[in-house]
Amino acid sequence: MFLFLATGFLGCSTEKQPAEDQASPNVIFIMTDDHSFQTMSAYDDRLIETPNLDRIGREGAIFTNSFVSNSICAPSRAVMLTGKHSHLNGQRNNGERFDSTQVTFPKLMQQAGYQTAIVGKWHLKSQPTGFDHWEVLIGQGNYYNSDFIINGERRRSEGYVTNVITDRSLAWLDQRRKDQPFCLLVHHKATHRIWMPDTALLNDFAGVEFPVPDNFFDNYEGRPAAAAHVMGIDRDMDLVYDLKMRDPEGLLQTKYRKFYERMYGRMNETQKAAWDAYYDPIISDFVSAGLEAEALALWKYQRYMQDYLKCVRSVDNNVGRLLEYLEENNLADNTLLVYTSDQGFYMGEHGWFDKRFMYEESLRTPLVMRFPTGFGKVGAIAELVQNIDYAPTILDFAGIEVPTEMQGVSLKPILMQEKTDWRDAVYYHYYEFPNEHGTKKHYGVRTDRYKLIHFYDDIDVWELYDLESDPREMHNLYGQPEYQDLTAELESQLKELQSVYQVELSQNNR
Repeated sequence: MFLFLATGFLGCSTEKQPAEDQASPNVIFIMTDDHSFQTMSAYDDRLIETPNLDRIGREGAIFTNSFVSNSICAPSRAVMLTGKHSHLNGQRNNGERFDSTQVTFPKLMQQAGYQTAIVGKWHLKSQPTGFDHWEVLIGQGNYYNSDFIINGERRRSEGYVTNVITDRSLAWLDQRRKDQPFCLLVHHKATHRIWMPDTALLNDFAGVEFPVPDNFFDNYEGRPAAAAHVMGIDRDMDLVYDLKMRDPEGLLQTKYRKFYERMYGRMNETQKAAWDAYYDPIISDFVSAGLEAEALALWKYQRYMQDYLKCVRSVDNNVGRLLEYLEENNLADNTLLVYTSDQGFYMGEHGWFDKRFMYEESLRTPLVMRFPTGFGKVGAIAELVQNIDYAPTILDFAGIEVPTEMQGVSLKPILMQEKTDWRDAVYYHYYEFPNEHGTKKHYGVRTDRYKLIHFYDDIDVWELYDLESDPREMHNLYGQPEYQDLTAELESQLKELQSVYQVELSQNNR
């Protein structure tokens, strides 16, 4: 459910009059990693309350149909920067190097007189361009005492990464030139695997029993691509690496134990003491319990939820710090504030963690915006929007012409209630296979009600879902006689989108 809609938020639409002599607005773009819409209480309040994230949407707009075009970290970031789908910006998977010579919205803002900065996760292999100042994590970074590259120089940080990224973002805001507008990208590592919480929050959610998704024990009938996955909580979630069950005796010699030990080894003695005081009793109880089969899978799910949600809470707390800074420094009224994630995530649905598939939990992402005085409306936005739209929207608010090569569309006309003709479908394409998660290559189209997916490469399987009657996407309708006309219509819509977005298909993926 959508909490804002349930409380009448959708019906509350307030027009704002344009301010006279509006100065170029500042921009703060906050992006987390793998933050599921299910764990932001503006969308769903069953698992956690996120008051600071919700506040952005309450004071601005919440997009209830926000999607990504390729649900994986580096490609999603490239789409956000360029406003172009993966096949045109060249970042189809995590292994490729981002072409930093191409047009991005920070470059255009920098050329237009904006001060530009990025702090946090970059994950694009090439050096950031278009930024006056950059402090980025190396690769995925670490939750504790992570290394940063600061304008080309490597330095070790001290502390929890979500706090550190916020500290450094606020420091840049303090030190920036006050006579120019700014564009700051705050890119958090959280809530990426392996969900290491802040020691200050370790005891949060103590005793909470989280509801188990009704399709947690999905058998993937009629969905062979889903059955081939390697991201099940029961089979694939590592007891030590993911769930921190590093027993002192070394009995649990799991596949990724050594990787976890390296991350644990980055902590200082104070951090380790707090960490061990929390996890050691859980490890002891787990080893004694001897859980197997379904009982073990359900135990893993509860541990996963505990750690993941503590990482979400840290993000929410730190967004609150940023909101407070804007208020205290008289910046709130002239700043476009955006919060989103690079993609969605599975919170046990289909028995999974991770992302990648075109199913709703992975495809859909949180998106809330708060606007400068004189722009926009307050309310819930139901139009189908996508991460290709971020760059055009930010440029439009800044008064900078949007390049024709950008495939996204500015959301500003929707927010100003000026745009009545909008897209009726979004296009998705996932390329990274083979990979450790076993997710097959696929593309598809999603409308306001239906979804058609084609898995290809070493498989040739189609899936069709009616999201109104089957929101969990459990029943593949493709090939059923009564859906032939609908299938033909969606296939035509899919081909049209591929033509519009200049997607070139080879013989093996048509």
